[in-house]
Amino acid sequence: MRPELLAPAGGPESLLAALRCGADAVYVGAAQFSARANAENFSRDALADAARLCHLYGAKLYLAVNTLLFDSEFPALRSLAETIAEIGADGCIVQDLGVAAKLHAWIPALPLHASTQMTIHTPAGLRFAKEAGFCRAVLARELSEKQFSEICAEARRIGMETEVFVHGAHCMCVSGQCYLSAAMGGRSANRGCCAQPCRLPFTADAGKPDYAALSLKDMSLVRHLETLAEMGVDSLKIEGRMKRPEYVAAAVSACRSALDGETPDLARLQAVFSRSGFTDGYFTDIRRNMFGTRQKEDVLAANDVFRDLRETYKKPRKCCVLRGHYTMPEGQPVSLTVSDGTDTVTVTGEIPQTAQNRPTDLSALQKQFAKLGDTVYEPGEVTAEIGEQLMLPASALNALRRDAVSAMDAQRVKRNTPEYRFCPDAETPHQAPIRNMEPRFRLQIRRLGQIDQIADFADDLDALLLPLNLLEKYHEAPLLPPERTYLLPPRFVCDEAKNMQMLKNAYALGYRHLCCGHPGDLILGRELGFTLHAAFGIHLSNAAAAEVLAGFGIADGLCAPEAAKPVEAPFPVGIFAYGRLPLMLTRNCPVQAQVGCRQCRHRLADRKGAAVYVDCTRYTDSPDYAELFNAAPVWLADRPDLLRADFGLLSVTDESPEDVRRVLTAYLRGTDTAPPAQFTRGLRIKR
Repeated sequence: MRPELLAPAGGPESLLAALRCGADAVYVGAAQFSARANAENFSRDALADAARLCHLYGAKLYLAVNTLLFDSEFPALRSLAETIAEIGADGCIVQDLGVAAKLHAWIPALPLHASTQMTIHTPAGLRFAKEAGFCRAVLARELSEKQFSEICAEARRIGMETEVFVHGAHCMCVSGQCYLSAAMGGRSANRGCCAQPCRLPFTADAGKPDYAALSLKDMSLVRHLETLAEMGVDSLKIEGRMKRPEYVAAAVSACRSALDGETPDLARLQAVFSRSGFTDGYFTDIRRNMFGTRQKEDVLAANDVFRDLRETYKKPRKCCVLRGHYTMPEGQPVSLTVSDGTDTVTVTGEIPQTAQNRPTDLSALQKQFAKLGDTVYEPGEVTAEIGEQLMLPASALNALRRDAVSAMDAQRVKRNTPEYRFCPDAETPHQAPIRNMEPRFRLQIRRLGQIDQIADFADDLDALLLPLNLLEKYHEAPLLPPERTYLLPPRFVCDEAKNMQMLKNAYALGYRHLCCGHPGDLILGRELGFTLHAAFGIHLSNAAAAEVLAGFGIADGLCAPEAAKPVEAPFPVGIFAYGRLPLMLTRNCPVQAQVGCRQCRHRLADRKGAAVYVDCTRYTDSPDYAELFNAAPVWLADRPDLLRADFGLLSVTDESPEDVRRVLTAYLRGTDTAPPAQFTRGLRIKR
C-alpha cells in the first residue's frame, strides 16, 4: 500500500499549496495548543473551511494539539474538542497523555496520533502508544534505517501505524526533550513557543565565538522514500508549518514525484529553503557533516524560485474524472447526472425549448460540460438522451453544470468527512493531595565518584538514582541497598535488545526500581516486573496525565519542570529541587562535531559567555547520545515554600564529591542553605 504524503500548513495559502501539489493529508494547528504557536494557524471558521477543502480533494486533515497543558486549560481544550467533532477532522496529533485521554473520552472515535514530542523511538515505545489509545506514532527523527525498520515490523505485528519525517528542519534536540528556549528566554518548546536559541552562536572553541554548534542542516530523505515505503511506513511527513507556501509547494512536489517514480527537483527544493544543504545522516547512520546555518546564498537562491513555485498551486489540482449524463425530454426540466466513480448526484435545470434553428446535440453538451475550469474535476465521458428538435441556451447548460459540480462537491465532502459523537463527561473533582511539608530527597548521580564522601547521609536519602551503565561497579560496594537504589536506563535507546538484557541482569541482582524517561521504559520495566517511577522526560503536567500514568502502574512521578506546583495525582509527586536542568538530549554531540572528543572540555559557550555543560552517555562503543545542562543549577534549599512536594530530586552532573556533600548538607540538614554565586529557581511559572 502506498504511504500517505503528509504536508504542513501554517495558514490557508499553505493549505492550498499542499493540496494542489498532491498531498494526501495536511496537518494544521488551531489558535491554541499547537507546538507552532507563532504560525498563522487556523481559527474555528478557518478550520471548518480547511476540513471541507481537504475532504473535497479526498485528503485528510489532522489537527496538531501537541503541547503540554496545565489543569486550568482543560475547559479550553473541551471547547476545541467540540470544534474537532463538528468539522470532522480526521485525527489529532497529541503529546500530552492527559490531552489524549480527554480527547478519547469526549470523541471516542477520533484517531489519535502520538506526536514526535513523545520521544517514541523503540518497539516498546510503540506498544506504549497503542496501549495509551493511539493508532499512529510519529517516530523520533534521530533513527537509522535499521531502527525504523525494526519499529515498522513491530507496528505490523500489533496493528499500529507509523509516521516518519522525511523533509524539513532538524532540531538539535530529540523532540519533546528540549528546555533550552524555556531556560534562556522563558519561551517553552513544550508549550508551543520555541524561540530557537539553538540557531544562535554556541561554541566549544573560544577562537570561534560565532560558531553555531547547535544548528543542524535540514533533513531530506526524498531519495529514501521508496525504502521507507517498502519497510511499511504509513505516512511520510514534511516539516514546516512556520514556512512559506512556496516551500510547501516545493517539498510536496518533490516528494510526490519521488513516490510516483519520477525524478524529483531537488535543486529547486534546496533553493527554496536550506541551511547550507540537506542531510540524511541519522537515517544512513553516517553522522558527519550534519551541521549548517542559513547563509546569504541560501536566501538569494530562494528569491529566484518563489514566483515559479506560486504558479504550481495557482489553480486547483484535478483529482478525479467526472462523467456526465444529460436527459432532455420534451416539456420537462433537463437533468444532469454526474459521477466521480464513487458517488452519483443529479440536478435539474430549465425546460428545453423547441429549436428554431440548431437543436442541442451531444457535441454541444460535451463542449459545455468540458468547461470545468477551476474545479477538482477532469471531464470524462458524456452521454445524453435528447428529445427531437430541443434546445437549451449555453447559459442554461452552464448553470446546470455549475449546479452539478456544486452538488458533487458537497457529496464528496460529506463522503470524506468523519462523523463523530461528542460525549461531554461529568467532571469529577480531584481531591488535592496532602503534600509533605518536609519532602524526602532523592540523589541522582552521573559518576560513581560523586558518592565517595556521603556515606553518613545514606540513611537520610529516600533513594539513589543510578545510571544503569554504572550498576555493575556500584554493586560491588553500594551506598544504599537495592530497594532504595533506582536505576536510570538510557534516555535514548540505540539497541533495545541490549537494554533489555541489562535490565534483566539488574533484576537478577535484586534491583526492583526503574526510573522511566520515555514511553519504552514504562513497557519494558512493567514486562520485567520493576516498580516504575516517572522520571525526567515523562511529561507530568496535569491531573489527567497522572491518571493515565497511574494506569500503567507508576508508583510516583517527577512533575514537569514548567508546572507551577506539583500536579494532583493518585501517587506521590516530586519536583526538580537541585541541579543543572537538562536542556537538550541530542544524538549528535556538538562538542565532538566541532573539536573532537580529545579536545572535549564539556563546555559550550553562548554569545554572552555563559557555558552550558555537555556530557555524553555510552552504552555502545561510541557515544549513544549527549546531554546539555544549564549553566546555573536550580537552587531551592533556602526556599522551603517552593519545596512542598512529596520528594525533591537532587541531580548532580559535574559536581565534585565535596560539592555533592555541600548540596546534601543544605537540603537534608538545612544548614548552609545560601545559594551559590550562580543559580536559578528553575522553570516553575507562577499562574
